[in-house]
Amino acid sequence: MTRVEYQTQSAGEVESGVKKPEAISPHPQGQQAGPAGGSGEAESVLKKLQNFSISFGPSRKDVLNFTSQLAVMTKAGISIDDALEAISGQCENQKFAAIIAGINKDVLGGQSLSQAIGKYPGVFGNLYVNMIAAAEVSGSLAAMLEKLADYLNQEMDTRSQVRSAMVYPIIIGVMAVGVTIFLLTFVLPRFTAIFAGKEYLLPKPTKIIMAISALLRGYWFVIIPVIGGFLWGFLYFIKTPLGKYWWDKTKLTVPLMRRLCRSLYITRSLHTMGVLLNAGVPILDTLAITSEISGNVHFKQMWQNVQNSVKEGHKIAFSLGGYSLMPNSVVQMIRSGEESGKLSEVMSDVSEFYARELKAVIKTVTSMIEPIMIVLMGIMVGFIAMSIILPIFKMSSAVAG
Repeated sequence: MTRVEYQTQSAGEVESGVKKPEAISPHPQGQQAGPAGGSGEAESVLKKLQNFSISFGPSRKDVLNFTSQLAVMTKAGISIDDALEAISGQCENQKFAAIIAGINKDVLGGQSLSQAIGKYPGVFGNLYVNMIAAAEVSGSLAAMLEKLADYLNQEMDTRSQVRSAMVYPIIIGVMAVGVTIFLLTFVLPRFTAIFAGKEYLLPKPTKIIMAISALLRGYWFVIIPVIGGFLWGFLYFIKTPLGKYWWDKTKLTVPLMRRLCRSLYITRSLHTMGVLLNAGVPILDTLAITSEISGNVHFKQMWQNVQNSVKEGHKIAFSLGGYSLMPNSVVQMIRSGEESGKLSEVMSDVSEFYARELKAVIKTVTSMIEPIMIVLMGIMVGFIAMSIILPIFKMSSAVAG
């Protein structure tokens, strides 16, 4: 089976790759707007708010719900077109409902489900399309949809775990910056009157802190735009090819971040390969899809090189052996799977093992970040406090002498 060829999107499609739906009436079909005034106006406002809240593009949760519902309906014997029509009518996200309706229209027009879904790569992705195409060939669409739902659900859980692990360090960092700014702009200026005329007695740390305080209080209207511009420039830079290459390399070299990110990319790659191989997708297509969704430029290059090596007749384990990104234990297990002819089963087992390993890594990294952030916050606050207290002691001893 060859990979599904995607049709070119029209010029009216939005940047996310989702085809722009036709204009949809703010009122359901057959339902008229309420009368002007009174409850009619309230109903109109609520309807506008509802339309605004669901006007954004499809989320991963929308795709997961769609996949789960379609799996249940096809397993119950409902035809694809009837299932798609029912799901589109119940979907709360108007854009996604329009996409499902477009897929149903293509299916009714004689296209396969994988071809119809392949028109929306920004919503479903290569993995989704290829697994549906493999299911259509083998005649196991309902079972494949269930596997897709499980895959999407695990991906959402993994993302949620990583984001949750970063919440507490971010809160601590924001608090540290806030406390520092408060001390420099509100507390320290109260002592400037005490230090006036005695600057020669002030130690260097106090002079540095007072200069920073004066800079924050006198030029905050310049500092805020500069910081905002720096953040915008950084985010723009890491989206460029050179910036993304550097940022992805940084995530694989910085302590703590390296361990977390590496475990995440390995888990995602192995899980994807296991799902695709079990679905019957050819190995070259599996490697190509894995490289696209690995999430890191360096992992992407590794899988692309492995794909080229496999094209030349080499084994996957032989190709992976030359890269330090993949642990030797994984390479050995892949080699055993290739030799025994049970590579798909081995990949599934390895991906489950690394999924558990990722959870342990997230817990370990989080437990290490918390005390580090607290210590750094204590050092900053302590340095500012000592910079205020030391000159007071020094002036007191000078007066007593």
